[in-house]
Amino acid sequence: MEKIGFVSLGCSKNLIDTEVMLGILKDKHMEITDTLSEADIIIVNTCTFIEKAKQESIDTILQAAHYKTTGNCKMLIVTGCLSQQYKEELLQEMPEIDALLGTGSWDRIWEAIDRVRKGQKACFMDDVSHLYDQKTSRLRTTPKYSAYVKIGEGCNNGCSFCIIPHVRGKLYSRPIDSVVAEVQDLAADGVKEVNIIAQDTTSYGVDLAGHSLLPELLRKLVTIEGIRWIRLFYLYPHYFTDELMDLIVTEDKICPYVDLPLQHISQSVLKRMNRRDSKEDVLKLMKKLCSHGRKLTIRSTFIVGFPGETEEEFQELCDFVQQTAFDDVGVFTYSREEGTPAARMDNQIPENVKEDRYHTLMSIQAKVSEQRNQEMEGTVHTFLVEKITEKNGARQAVGRIEVQAPDVDGLTYVEDAKNIQVGDMVPVRIVQGFAYDVVAELLE
Repeated sequence: MEKIGFVSLGCSKNLIDTEVMLGILKDKHMEITDTLSEADIIIVNTCTFIEKAKQESIDTILQAAHYKTTGNCKMLIVTGCLSQQYKEELLQEMPEIDALLGTGSWDRIWEAIDRVRKGQKACFMDDVSHLYDQKTSRLRTTPKYSAYVKIGEGCNNGCSFCIIPHVRGKLYSRPIDSVVAEVQDLAADGVKEVNIIAQDTTSYGVDLAGHSLLPELLRKLVTIEGIRWIRLFYLYPHYFTDELMDLIVTEDKICPYVDLPLQHISQSVLKRMNRRDSKEDVLKLMKKLCSHGRKLTIRSTFIVGFPGETEEEFQELCDFVQQTAFDDVGVFTYSREEGTPAARMDNQIPENVKEDRYHTLMSIQAKVSEQRNQEMEGTVHTFLVEKITEKNGARQAVGRIEVQAPDVDGLTYVEDAKNIQVGDMVPVRIVQGFAYDVVAELLE
């Protein structure tokens, strides 16, 4: 039996593409291995979101190609966003690659393998005109209790800095019934936490109905037995309706967690970014989010060093982050992506200035995050146990509470973790907050 080695890079949306390809290959009786040196076929699912991700993808491809001489590898397949964007360059400059699959060709992975076995190169770059559904085989790589569910692909926003519409296409939403059926199957398989993702989750269904169908989908998902947490990612402001906000506030199963990619607050920068929402729109939404009785954890991402960003515009962003007091913030230095309008703009910011602004904003947010976590001291939460360690007879549990998302946020540590196991969801009280993590105690 041939062994398949897989490397998945980039975001959780890319991870799902990896998982469905693994499911297809498992159905073909291929053995999956985590040890690349043992793999007969290595598949690298790439990312090209920013320059650092692109470089990581190229480095990983070269490392995988090394196993053609030092390991068992007889076939190297490259999939995902980098393949879609640079297919000609990759085929010309990396002869070690045997097959390329674009973002719309994940379901042709077996066809690619078959073609290479016949001595041919394979290159499939189909349009993103379909998504996996509840019937698609999928080999989940996340823990048994947690899963990502992709409800849409592509994006219609056209931000001037972003390559995603070029490599992922226009918005394409899955039917509501398909998503509901998948989550029902996941619940039956023991999943307790469902993380809803898309390129722009609040735009879900606009291509199907002319308006966001996210509230309608959520009303169905909250009725599914076994699911304890539903977490929403990539909630762009444009379709963040009062109806959606009311659901997040009132439905216990929907985590009080708002992931809101704002990118900047200066109106002049937002205009150059071609963002659909103005500074006034953002401030109005933030006021609404902070006005409900249920405490919402609000996370955002920002870009510093966008072309033409002045010191005044950057200071406006710093003031906004400090005054708004986000619970968590991710900061990116602007990456000049080939093929985007922003890459052709004048007044590109020097790298050293970008780095200085990055560290300045992160320093501001670190103090805010520590204060926000300290404000949680004494509050009670549900704790999802992800890891148990034992030392000198003492057990410590590591995991997350409902306002900590997997992979992007901090962790919760519980000392004296008696009688709990990985996958349990138990009540805890926060006893100490730090800049990124919190310490809690078990409640009887």
